[in-house]
Amino acid sequence: MPTAAKLVAAIIFAGVAWLAADQYVPLMPDGRPAGVLREVSAIIGIMCGWVIMGGFLMKPRGRIESMGTGVRTSLTIAFFVLLIFSVWDMLSRSVQGRYAGPMEAVLDIFGRALVLGRPLFSPEVVSVLLLGGLIGGALAQFTRTRWK
Repeated sequence: MPTAAKLVAAIIFAGVAWLAADQYVPLMPDGRPAGVLREVSAIIGIMCGWVIMGGFLMKPRGRIESMGTGVRTSLTIAFFVLLIFSVWDMLSRSVQGRYAGPMEAVLDIFGRALVLGRPLFSPEVVSVLLLGGLIGGALAQFTRTRWK
């Protein structure tokens, strides 16, 4: 059921995802172009904000729990964006014929995730994800209490 809190959570976490991706771009491995990283991150942010944070807000809870769920939402966004781009990288390598078989390609998703995920632990990206999650969770909770 659509609520104002779900909408606000979706918008906030789309912004958090966009900002985190923007901090990630200069740190990308192999000097690869950003492409649609920011846009895909924002779309994942909308979905996670609506489902995870918005679903949490359906029951009355405190601000501290909401802030914790906001951090969880941010980390979930980072996980799914990393998974999507690791699979995309594997598929592009597969089309180029770099794998001996399908099992090698599937196992290389984890290798790609390690390479692409290393910059996620930089202070810039971590601070955006954590602070964005805390602030986003608090604002979503405020919206829920304001517009029931």
